[in-house]
Amino acid sequence: MTLLDYTRVEAAARTLEGIAVRTPAITSRALDATVGFPVLCKAENLQHTGSFKFRGAYSHTANLSEAVRARGIIGASSGNHAQALALTAQILNIPATVVIPDDAPRAKAQGARALGARIIRYQRTHQDRDAIVTKLAERDGLAIVPSANSADVMAGAGTAALELLTDHPNITTLLVPVGGGGLAAGTAVIAKHLNPHIQVIGVEPWSATDTLQSLRTGTRVTLPTAPRTIADGLGHITPAELPFAVNNRLLDDIVTVTDHDITEAMGYAFRHLKVVAEPSGACALAALLAGQITHTDGTIGVVISGGGVDLTGFLTTIAPYKEKARV
Repeated sequence: MTLLDYTRVEAAARTLEGIAVRTPAITSRALDATVGFPVLCKAENLQHTGSFKFRGAYSHTANLSEAVRARGIIGASSGNHAQALALTAQILNIPATVVIPDDAPRAKAQGARALGARIIRYQRTHQDRDAIVTKLAERDGLAIVPSANSADVMAGAGTAALELLTDHPNITTLLVPVGGGGLAAGTAVIAKHLNPHIQVIGVEPWSATDTLQSLRTGTRVTLPTAPRTIADGLGHITPAELPFAVNNRLLDDIVTVTDHDITEAMGYAFRHLKVVAEPSGACALAALLAGQITHTDGTIGVVISGGGVDLTGFLTTIAPYKEKARV
């Protein structure tokens, strides 16, 4: 078996069966009319802990030996992966430590704490989160569960696309947000297996184009400073190594969206899909609504990757949103 192929995604699906939520694909006549094509939105905001991250965290941890995972797991996250690790640890009855930036959304940190995780804070601007994780893992004997840089994490993330495309094989373009790249990689692997002609397009915030620039050069690019974007889960300075190796080979394109595009998509999703999406989770829909996607035939699939936002944060973010008369 190669590092990541469709058989690994299928194996992850078996591991997650009865554990993860088989999230619905949501439709809207208004959205179809706006875009001009039928659209299916995979609602991973309805996944356990509110994002696709649970799929990868559980997939990776379940594949550790019993002795290794019994000592506990640790990972770094702006919030969604942290909550996923916390719930995974709770289900498997093991300890979890999560390293979260000081500026992470409060709802995400509170969610991880409520699930029993030990919270370690760091300052994003001048502390190296990976160094903190490594130090704590070595000191306490913990197993590191990466947010993206793991074959089992990527495979678990890819199970969302496996569900979507199994139920709806008529999808010809699939849009997915890109942060560390694990979701995009798992998605591309299974999508290209099920339909070699499908277009898999990644979406990044315009200020966090580490994967876009890396794909253009064929090698991983590191941004000079941490990106500033409301899509906190996608604000990476460089793509993770293992996902980039997959995405460099299989992604058909990367497009970018502005914070304004994201805000509009969040408001649109709330009104027409009855979906609460966090900024990172709304990025793929934002690209579609902003006219960034070239599509000629068939159904468009959109991964709404998460809904990790509380009421105050959601209302504050969408306050400037005023829907255009597009339908």
